[in-house]
Amino acid sequence: MLKLTFLGTSAGVPTKQRNVTALAIECLNPYSTAANQQQNKKSRPWVLIDCGEGTQQQLLHTKLSLHQLTAICITHVHGDHCYGLPGLLASVAMSGRTAALTLIAPKAIVTLLEAITVTTELYFPFIINFMAIEDLLSQPDSKNRGQVTISLDNQHQLVIDIHPLSHRVASYGFGLTQTISRHTLNTDKLTAAGIPASALWGRLQQGEDVIAENGRKLYSADYINNESQRTRVVIAGDNDTPEYLSAAVVDADLLVHEATYTHEVLNKIQAKNPDFDPMHSSAQLVGRFAQENSLKNLILTHFSARYQSFDNPNSNTPNMAHIRLDAQSTYAGNLWLAADFDQYMVNGAIEAVDLIGEEEGSRVQYLGSARVYKR
Repeated sequence: MLKLTFLGTSAGVPTKQRNVTALAIECLNPYSTAANQQQNKKSRPWVLIDCGEGTQQQLLHTKLSLHQLTAICITHVHGDHCYGLPGLLASVAMSGRTAALTLIAPKAIVTLLEAITVTTELYFPFIINFMAIEDLLSQPDSKNRGQVTISLDNQHQLVIDIHPLSHRVASYGFGLTQTISRHTLNTDKLTAAGIPASALWGRLQQGEDVIAENGRKLYSADYINNESQRTRVVIAGDNDTPEYLSAAVVDADLLVHEATYTHEVLNKIQAKNPDFDPMHSSAQLVGRFAQENSLKNLILTHFSARYQSFDNPNSNTPNMAHIRLDAQSTYAGNLWLAADFDQYMVNGAIEAVDLIGEEEGSRVQYLGSARVYKR
């Protein structure tokens, strides 16, 4: 189960209501007990996708802990997606963190960080495991090319896969697939076999083969039920060709994609200066792609500052209604327009879930296989 918190949803420059791009994704274990979920609310591993200027300030308005930040993924080198990275890393260093941090980004990000560390004497008391996207995509092993696997614990795994996109600079999308395994003891089978509850049950559940009191050997595999839950989301960087994500969105529960303009505005911008293509997507383009690929859930973000945050289709002022209608002209699935600090729960295996231990009144929306649940 993945929880998305939008930290910035504006394109290019911040507005009074929106910061520039950043998205936090927490990895939750739905098999945890209510008590454990409440106790560990501040210690959930999470991933940051992009880090526009001011991201660390946005984080102060959330419950996210820099000590539990597992990986940072940067889609491309434009400033509204990475100018906040040096400052965030400096704050991570000052927080006393010593655990290693994974950074997945274009090679040019290394040059940026090296310049900052030299000129400002920035020191990191933790290891940064930098993974250059160009190197990951050139791996000889075609099966695992462009993939990074992060083990969150022995039963909880996150795989990040990378997909080249089309933009004015090299830009990428990230697929995040969370897999959680659970092993439960088949107590009915044990009881039917005449094996009473005892310490042997616990040993069997831990994967140990045991000898019963009657001398019979019991094999753990015979009495264990294996369950697995898979959740997949795809997060796109700036991109004017959504079709580049066709392979990535197969079996995805959710696509998050930029929709910088309406299609009408995009056409006007391209016609006004044919020699300069902003190379962004319109809401209509993304909606058509999502419809053609049978995506049930779509979140649009990265809106031009020209669009105000209110929703009024009859207003002459560009606003969210115009973006929404542009997308709905080609897409009939579940559609949301992200705003800063909006949160979404994505559960690929369960239609409806209860989020345990969240703040009362928080704007959490639940994405099941086809429906959204609001608190």
